[in-house]
Amino acid sequence: MGKWIRGGALLGVTGVAALAAWSGWQAWQQRPVWAELEVVPALVTEQGFDLGRHRLEWDGQRLRLVDGARLLWASEGGFLAAGFGHEDVEEHRGAMFVEERRELLCRRQSLEAIEQRGARLLLRGSLGCADGSETGYALILEDDGERGIRLVVALDDERLNRIYLSWQREPDERFHGFGEQFSAFDLTGRRLPILVQEQGVGRGLQPITFAANLTARAGGDWWTSYAPVPHYLSSKGRSFFSESGAYQVFDLRDKRRVQLEVHAGQLAARIYTAADSAGQIAQHTAVVGRMPPLPAWTQRGAIVGLQGGTARVRGILDQLDQAGVPLAGVWLQDWVGQRTTSFGKQLWWNWSLDEQHYPNWATLNAELQARGVRSLAYVNPFLVDVSEKPGVARNLYAEARERGYLLRDGTGQPLSLLNTSFSAGMLDLSNSEARQWLKQVLREEMLAMGFSGWMADFGEALPYEAQLASGEPAALAHNRYPEEWARLNRELLDEADGQGELFFFMRSAFSRSPGMTTSLWAGDQLVTWDADDGLHSALLGMLSGGLSGFSLNHSDTGGYTTISHPLKDYHRDEELLLRWMEFSAFTSLLRSHEGNRPDANQQVYSSPKLLAQFACSAQVFAALAPYRQQLMEEAARTGMPLMRPLWLQYPNDPAGQQALPRSFLLGDQLLVAPVLEPGVGELEVLLPAGNWVHLWSGKVLQVRAGDPVKVPVPVGQPAVFYPEGAAMAASLAKLRDIR
Repeated sequence: MGKWIRGGALLGVTGVAALAAWSGWQAWQQRPVWAELEVVPALVTEQGFDLGRHRLEWDGQRLRLVDGARLLWASEGGFLAAGFGHEDVEEHRGAMFVEERRELLCRRQSLEAIEQRGARLLLRGSLGCADGSETGYALILEDDGERGIRLVVALDDERLNRIYLSWQREPDERFHGFGEQFSAFDLTGRRLPILVQEQGVGRGLQPITFAANLTARAGGDWWTSYAPVPHYLSSKGRSFFSESGAYQVFDLRDKRRVQLEVHAGQLAARIYTAADSAGQIAQHTAVVGRMPPLPAWTQRGAIVGLQGGTARVRGILDQLDQAGVPLAGVWLQDWVGQRTTSFGKQLWWNWSLDEQHYPNWATLNAELQARGVRSLAYVNPFLVDVSEKPGVARNLYAEARERGYLLRDGTGQPLSLLNTSFSAGMLDLSNSEARQWLKQVLREEMLAMGFSGWMADFGEALPYEAQLASGEPAALAHNRYPEEWARLNRELLDEADGQGELFFFMRSAFSRSPGMTTSLWAGDQLVTWDADDGLHSALLGMLSGGLSGFSLNHSDTGGYTTISHPLKDYHRDEELLLRWMEFSAFTSLLRSHEGNRPDANQQVYSSPKLLAQFACSAQVFAALAPYRQQLMEEAARTGMPLMRPLWLQYPNDPAGQQALPRSFLLGDQLLVAPVLEPGVGELEVLLPAGNWVHLWSGKVLQVRAGDPVKVPVPVGQPAVFYPEGAAMAASLAKLRDIR
């Protein structure tokens, strides 16, 4: 796991003033680039063109792509501009800081021809630039059947490396998706960068965000995400996906137009055409891929995160067994050995079993197997020099460095990347020999040890200054690095014939990750409740990500990031852990984590009360396995997420229109409202209109649209409902026996 906090100094008054001036400059630079449209006389007439079963209409000033009476996409005045610019990008422990410098803008757009060429439409014209030059452009629209309408923009002048594509929106249109977005579900009115990176510590929650920024520039922002995707669904039944891997920005601040800014000289995109959001998700996942069902063993109970070596693990497993906790697996992230850093308990990133830390590993693993419990490991694409670590049989960093498998800097030397209080090299995934080498290492050192799953951590930190073996600029490879990291792990799984038996879970992802990974988790939340970086933010991230193909997602139960500070501690308390357990029982995996400072946190095994409630949550989770299996099979067919925002199924009901959702659907049969604040004994929930059964009491509630209901939420019983007459009502009623 990968957060960091370290010492630093306060900004002086001059520094604050300079920062304010810089922010004002940045705000000016971030204005949309609207094109000014001129139309040649020959096109100042209404025309129509067939595009498969769709039609492009031109009224002399505007384009309208329609499906019968339904508007799919439309221009509003000038729709294309271009330019030349460069960004200064600094990578700082996975956080990316971008300063864009626009040096030339070309926004005098002429439209000179609309031509039908078979199944394609070609729009051609020119763009006039501020320096008096001009460049030609082409915009191509092509029907791609069930995969929507493909849109391509190409510029004649190869010097230009910025594209600004704009289209019409309605003033009350709301925008959802964009991969995992943790602080907001409705992104309307925001300027949203799409850049894979460390999500940050706090992300707006104070005072931790201020402190993290002050000391290590690690606070993050509302938009920073491990797994952003340039794809949205809108409340008006529209959906758009940019296929570009470059840095890009969606500007949703204007009430009449959307603008997509792409830092490249070409663009391929999709306009999805299905009649509803579920159909558009199916179209999107037909393009980017879908996630297969998880192995059946993962659904039989909890996956418990433990550390500390053989003796400690055995002792805690005995506690869990005595408490009646159904276990699916034990996740031993410190199988490679543990080290203490300025951030807390971290690992030796050398992917080989530490036999001093886990003596008699084969015996321990056999004991787990005999109990029907699988073991899980941890890997990431970094390697550290372990020459100072005692008892090491193999130094993978030294091997990779000698063979030229690490990312290099501008001088050709291995790039050294600082994490907390140590540095590491990062594998160059553009090097096919490096990929094959690491897969062989993991086959020999990890899979051969009997592990059935693993966390494939990191993937978000490819620096822009890195020199890749492929010769591709790191700026264009950055967002796709987590896709390649997922691809390597998926190849490892497939080559081991592990389908249905092995799985891995990741935090970093990009557009095509759904077709390559097997599970995601929502990254490193704080051990807090809030929608900035706590429990509520995990819910929002999973709901947003599910709309872009991340159908199987979960979170660290209890959160991860734990901070000890003289001014304010952020330590996991009992109540937060209890409520997070309840929440996780209704997601695709129930997996606990001790956090970066285990001794400062309450753990699932810390007290009889926590053990008893963890057993109940794991029993609820296990009881829902047949239902989740159906949902996972549906996800593999259609891309529909297991966890769904109410908006997806009830778009016109007030319950589905909350700007900041506090509840979700597990499939179409269960509505879950987790407890998201401390000290709550009763919860007010907005349900869609209809008759709903309260899971724990069996009481039928007759709900009118917009009228909230109140239900008790004692520990162990979050607010859960199902529609009266639901197909699985009888099996759901059995959950009442779990206390």
